[in-house]
Amino acid sequence: MSGFSSEPFIERWHKLSLMEQLGNIGSEVERIISWKKRGNNDLATKALDRSLELLDLTICDLRWRGGTLKELTRTREILCDAFVGDNVYNTPHEFLSRYFYAFAAAAQRKNGK
Repeated sequence: MSGFSSEPFIERWHKLSLMEQLGNIGSEVERIISWKKRGNNDLATKALDRSLELLDLTICDLRWRGGTLKELTRTREILCDAFVGDNVYNTPHEFLSRYFYAFAAAAQRKNGK
């Protein structure tokens, strides 16, 4: 288990915007893809665990109720299907990269970086 479950981390995480949260999750998704390409399934699995842990913290964030919560839970389902399931949704890894990159780029623009 990573340090994501500590109370100080959770408090900081819940202060981030949705764009920032998803952009950070996207960093872990990029690590999954990169490690899979290199054939290192152990590190890919660890990155997947971290991405799901961060996504679960986002799902538990009370600010994201309604339609946003539905998208977050669907995103979790697609991540699991793409990396450990049978990929029944036929989700290319490149799609996941673009999906999360859009949030990271939007967060950077919003923060003036």
